[in-house]
Amino acid sequence: MPSSTITLAVGMGLPLVQSFGIGMAATPAASALRCASSPTMIAEMIKPLTSPSSGKASLGSVLPDCPTTKWDVDGLDAAEWQKKYQEEDMPACPVEVVATAADNAMGLEYFVQRRDEFEAMLAKHGTIWFRGFDLMKDPVGFRTFWEDGLALPPCLDPIHSSGLRKFLSERDAVYEEVNKQSLSQHYIGLHQEMTEKRTAKAGAFVCFQPATISGGEFMIADGARIFRDMDPEALQTLIDRKVRISVSNLDLDFLDLLPGATKEDAMNAVKNKVAETVAPKFDMDLEMIWGNDGNEMRLQAIELAQSPVNRHPETGRPVWFCNMHNHARFLRERRCCSVPEVGMTDVFFGDLDLIPGELLQKVNEACEKNIVRVPMESGDVLLCDNYRVLHGRDVFVGERQHAVSWFGDDSSGPVGDKAVRNDGLRGFINEIIVGQ
Repeated sequence: MPSSTITLAVGMGLPLVQSFGIGMAATPAASALRCASSPTMIAEMIKPLTSPSSGKASLGSVLPDCPTTKWDVDGLDAAEWQKKYQEEDMPACPVEVVATAADNAMGLEYFVQRRDEFEAMLAKHGTIWFRGFDLMKDPVGFRTFWEDGLALPPCLDPIHSSGLRKFLSERDAVYEEVNKQSLSQHYIGLHQEMTEKRTAKAGAFVCFQPATISGGEFMIADGARIFRDMDPEALQTLIDRKVRISVSNLDLDFLDLLPGATKEDAMNAVKNKVAETVAPKFDMDLEMIWGNDGNEMRLQAIELAQSPVNRHPETGRPVWFCNMHNHARFLRERRCCSVPEVGMTDVFFGDLDLIPGELLQKVNEACEKNIVRVPMESGDVLLCDNYRVLHGRDVFVGERQHAVSWFGDDSSGPVGDKAVRNDGLRGFINEIIVGQ
């Protein structure tokens, strides 16, 4: 197969989506197939907010990598823990902290004085919803809240190196959430900000501008409650067999027109080229596999096997720790999805067998049962324990501006790799997906 042909195929079909629901805008035909017609968008994505310089040092060049995922699943008795959870009265998630006029008058000092209280509150409830505060209405104030007020150590997003995460304010370590108009009608299912390899310890989600017309509610769900409510047989099956997440599809049907040995050589060449040039740009361990979902000429990038549950690294209590609700194709095709084929994700058993729809429905039931929709207003912040609490976002109409900062174990880790890789893949992703 000519190298130019291989390069073209690879350049147009590399992983454009990972966990966290980002993907390309679908063509009108594709959207019609996956989602009912949506109202006409009234505006392009809201321009990033600007705020006066705070005099703080820029964090953009000194952010440490997202910490490695802390796995602890050996010897877990799921049935025993489900029974224990069912007998417990679990604390509210989220817990609300609503500002008074006096609280707002204190500004930063309010958070400094209650820092230890909020740390304990987060450990107990998994999520704190800060409501009605004036401080967090722009990126600088938001940074002041978590950096000076709560002393949280920022880190890079788990998939920063992929190019799929755009900073809203790089100097303040504030990433833009999925506000792009082309993705406004894409439902983002529940997930933790994690891969098999890296996981943020916590995240602070801020609303600068709620959707101007409708929708866009932020969603959270307590992973302990999902674990509790999961069908016992389905849960044990997934624990025993583990899961593997496919992060993209590359359909190369034209290779099927080639004669026997030439076709095989071409398929191997494309597979090797993708593995050599694409996987290193995603800080993930990916295996390139042909036809795992039954489509012979589809090349899929699939993560290594991982457990769908994990023990919380601080409490030792088990939680649902899996992005299946967001990634499973079976579920995506049954709700609004504006992602083209190259960006479709899927989930398989650890041995790459297909997961039956009946089992995925049971996962969906436990997740949907525990979703809490949070109608955030400007300045509201959700501080989430990322190991325990999953998050997502509903479809929206109008302009919307939400953002997030991620936190690690401490601020003393090595500086992460933030080199701008504007090669074909990175440039394509930033142009089409991220809008950079």
